[in-house]
Amino acid sequence: MESIVFLNGFFVELKNARVSILDRGFCYGDGLFETLRAYNGKVFRLDLHLERLFSSALLIHLDLPVTRREMGTIVQETLRRNSHSSAMIRLTVTRGESASGLQINPAAPPTLVVFIRPLTLLPAHLYLDGVSITLHPSSACKIIGVPLQVKSGNYLSQILLRKTAETANSMEAILLDDQGRVTEGTSANIFIIHNGILKTPPLSEHVLPGITRQVVLEIARMKGVPCQEESFAPQDIYNADEVFLTNTGVEILPVRQASDIIIGNGKPGRLTRLLHQEFLKIVEQQP
Repeated sequence: MESIVFLNGFFVELKNARVSILDRGFCYGDGLFETLRAYNGKVFRLDLHLERLFSSALLIHLDLPVTRREMGTIVQETLRRNSHSSAMIRLTVTRGESASGLQINPAAPPTLVVFIRPLTLLPAHLYLDGVSITLHPSSACKIIGVPLQVKSGNYLSQILLRKTAETANSMEAILLDDQGRVTEGTSANIFIIHNGILKTPPLSEHVLPGITRQVVLEIARMKGVPCQEESFAPQDIYNADEVFLTNTGVEILPVRQASDIIIGNGKPGRLTRLLHQEFLKIVEQQP
């Protein structure tokens, strides 16, 4: 069955979904996107994704063409029309078509796309064995002039860094800022656990407010696990008892090795497993 795409007010088959070569998303990466996940036909934390999208739009002076409630309805209806019980959802909004040049045309209508694809799970052994990561100095991504990290359409830096990580047989590249502090991965937030304390870098121009990141912090506080949002260095990763990555697609993914250094005993730790179990309970209980 051909995928059904929402494109600027219409539901069309994927083969007929086309965007102009004058679209600023195509020309400059001038836009935002959200990656959402549906479990059993229900979009997980849709409200948080839309909150992040609309907040990011304000930061880059992009007027979204619909209200938050309307956007939620569009996402839900696109999911329904594709009949996928478990799926990944890509919501993209760009500044739309305009003539050449960097000036923003406030009269140009934005481009809005919602695309659904079936969910492809990671191999189960990665959750049992953990994955490898590599650390990359002075590589943290940011958009100059924006005080917080946004999920923009320009992902060239992340693409190249991920390629470098894959060349080193690593699952993810962890980006360091110019001060040598850990920020995030190319597509994931990072957590460490040491002496029973859960830590993750604070939100900043380099660190995206990941939805799964937020849920993990909620779970930790609910279960009485001490947690801190504070900066840390590569050495803190190497000395950690447990390390894991979070994003919408992988949920909570344990790390066994960082730049050839084994983390803890080289196996997913107790707290990492507990947090993932509690995360899955929240998924099952969502309305």
